[in-house]
Amino acid sequence: MTEYLIVVALIAVAAIGVYTLLGQTIRNQTAGLALEVSGQDAASAISGARSQANTAQSQAATRKGLDNYNADNR
Repeated sequence: MTEYLIVVALIAVAAIGVYTLLGQTIRNQTAGLALEVSGQDAASAISGARSQANTAQSQAATRKGLDNYNADNR
């Protein structure tokens, strides 16, 4: 039972990390999809998703350690 709890905790931590990194991109893409399905123009939502994806990519490429742990929150 303990092993299952550890696996579930690791999956939860990984999901939180992925959502933190890509959350805004996913929300913009979902909004664009909803707008297109409803027959509206989703150019602004698609543009927002593109810019958030570029931001996520640049943040993923930076080295993170204890010396710059809280740098994004300043």
